[in-house]
Amino acid sequence: MTTRGSLGPFQVGRLGYGAMQLAGPGVFGPPADPDAAVAVLRRAVELGVDHIDTSDFYGPHVVNELIATALRPYPADLVLVTKVGARRDDQGQWLPALSPDELRAAVHDNLARLGVDRLHVVNLRVMDDSSLEAQFTALAELREQGLIAELGVSNVTSAQLAEARSIAPVACVQNMYNVVVRGDDPLVDETAALGVAYVPFFPLGGFQPLQAATLHEVAARHGATDRQVALAWLLRRSPNILLIPGTSSVAHLEQNMSVGDLALTEADLTDLDGLSAVGH
Repeated sequence: MTTRGSLGPFQVGRLGYGAMQLAGPGVFGPPADPDAAVAVLRRAVELGVDHIDTSDFYGPHVVNELIATALRPYPADLVLVTKVGARRDDQGQWLPALSPDELRAAVHDNLARLGVDRLHVVNLRVMDDSSLEAQFTALAELREQGLIAELGVSNVTSAQLAEARSIAPVACVQNMYNVVVRGDDPLVDETAALGVAYVPFFPLGGFQPLQAATLHEVAARHGATDRQVALAWLLRRSPNILLIPGTSSVAHLEQNMSVGDLALTEADLTDLDGLSAVGH
C-alpha cells in the first residue's frame, strides 16, 4: 500500500491530521488543556505528518492559533490546508459566510492567524447544491494574486466539482465518506480518474463514532481497534484518498498513524463492504 499521495502539486503522506478536535466542545472555544493540544500537533509532525487540515472557523480562531504556537516556524514540507465558507455566532452556531467579500476576509484571517504569506490549499465549503461560480471565482482571483497555491471544494456534488474545474484547477474534494457512509462512491472513482485528491471528512463517523459489529470482528482478527480498521479500509478503497483523522489524544494519534501497516485481507474487505448497505 502506497503511503504517499498527490494533493495538487504537493506530495504528502496519505495519513495526515485533521485539527478540528483541538478546539473546545462542539469545536467552539479553547480546549481545556492548550498544552495538550500543542503536544498533539508536535507529535503529529514527529510521526511524519506533512498534511494538516484546519480552518479559522474552528474555535473560531482557536485551532489556527494553536497550530501557529505549536509549529512555527513550519517544517518546509508541511502542507497546511484550510477551508472557508462558514462562520460561528456567539453561541457557536455554524452559519454560511459565502459572499465573495466574506471569503476574501476569511482567507486573510487564515493567513494572519497561521502566520503565513500564502496558504497551500483553501477549500470552498458549500452549503447546498447551487452554483458556486461567484464564490470559486473570488478564490481563484486570490490564487492569481499569490495568496493561495491550490484550491479545493468541500461538501460538493459531481456537478459542482465540474463547475469549479471550469473556473480554476481543483486539487482536492473534501466530502463526508467512510466505510459506512458510502454515498460518494461514484465521486471517489471520478476524482481518482481526474487525478484529484479525495479527502474524506468524518472518516471515523464524526461526532457519532462508527459503531458496527463487523468492525469489531475484523479488528479482533488483526489485534487492532475499530478506528484503525475503518482508516485502513479507506486507504485500500482508492489511491487518491488522503486521510485527515482528528483527535485530541496523542495515544489515538499514534494508533491512527500506524494503520498503514494494517493489511486487510480480501475476506476483511468483503465483510466491510457489507456495511455500506446499513450506512446509506
